[in-house]
Amino acid sequence: MMHDVTDRDFDRVVTQAGIPVLVEFWKPGCGSCRALMSELEKLEPDVAGKVLILKMNVEENFQIPAELEIRSLPVLALYRRGEFERFIGGLGTRGEILKQIGSIPNRPL
Repeated sequence: MMHDVTDRDFDRVVTQAGIPVLVEFWKPGCGSCRALMSELEKLEPDVAGKVLILKMNVEENFQIPAELEIRSLPVLALYRRGEFERFIGGLGTRGEILKQIGSIPNRPL
């Protein structure tokens, strides 16, 4: 089960994770967002302990999406050591997302 993150706890959660963090920015009523969320839930067991997957509802949280200048949904953002690194492409299937995560260079945290 993916955990929600809010503007209020985002920095603390991402900074203290100790592993890369992948955040889906979504909103209710977005079919593509729900589909991506389903694929990320399937992916979670494959990356457990290696990547923390979170979700942020942009209708309830404005600060972080504004800082990232998010204009369309859904969006996946990768954080490493508490810092934004890049947006992840391949929005679609579990396999495509896993391929993108697999392309993350193995750099020390």
